[in-house]
Amino acid sequence: MSASVAMTEGPLPALRGRVQAGAALGPATWFRVGGAADWLVRPADVDDLLRLLRRATLPITVIGAASNLIVRDDGVRGIVLRLARGFGDVEVEGDGVVAGAAALDAVVAEHAAAASLSGLEFLSGIPGSIGGAVAMNAGAYGAEVAGVLDWAEIATVDGLLRVRAADLRLSYRRSQLPPGGVVVRARFHAVPGDAGAIAARMVEIRESREATQPVRARTGGSTFANPPGHKAWALIDAAGCRGRVLGGAQVSEKHCNFLLNTGDATAADLEDLGEAVRAAVLAHSGVSLDWEIRRIGERA
Repeated sequence: MSASVAMTEGPLPALRGRVQAGAALGPATWFRVGGAADWLVRPADVDDLLRLLRRATLPITVIGAASNLIVRDDGVRGIVLRLARGFGDVEVEGDGVVAGAAALDAVVAEHAAAASLSGLEFLSGIPGSIGGAVAMNAGAYGAEVAGVLDWAEIATVDGLLRVRAADLRLSYRRSQLPPGGVVVRARFHAVPGDAGAIAARMVEIRESREATQPVRARTGGSTFANPPGHKAWALIDAAGCRGRVLGGAQVSEKHCNFLLNTGDATAADLEDLGEAVRAAVLAHSGVSLDWEIRRIGERA
């Protein structure tokens, strides 16, 4: 059972945001699996976050929209940090958009479209929030964050830093954040465009996702990163894993780089099925797949 508590100095500093002990994390994830956090903290604002980073004595694990995340069944020790209210503002400028880390990618795309700004349509096809998109250089439909990011503001124990995109050394599904850094805001450049063409592109992306991905299932987005020169789904399909089942977990028949919770999966079912797929692909093609889904916490 979780409980909201007013924190005094101790394992956590006194904060103005929401602090919960023993908070269930599974219901907040797209897979709907996983255990509890020792502490779930949602800071009120940047100052609250900086206080936490400077004074907490427990390890901190950052999560975002939990769209690409497996929380293991025995939960997460220490502090789970999730940015929510106070970090979701979206501001449209003449040649770009500034968005808080908790703003959903699709919402940022919609704000840009409403202002007839082009170049951010691809964000409408990425489930998740801006903080995670920057941290993993998210991409889809021929574009990625590295191509549109100007800067990110990152909270660290040394204060709030504004880091240029070039200094984050963005690469395929990776960035190099300062140690212990938490993305709180980012700016993306865009260019004036035709409102009709922008809207049509976003409809095209939405329809493509609906047609090719199990978007209405309990899933977690792309399971594995595409290896150089390969598509992960094609390697999985060639290894005979489409539709493969383990416990309550299944490899999607519709898009076999997606894992599904068919109703009663545990986090262990999902992770073990993913590892079985990796082993099958390695045996069949000699290619080692890297997880794109984050896995946090302890196995039961």
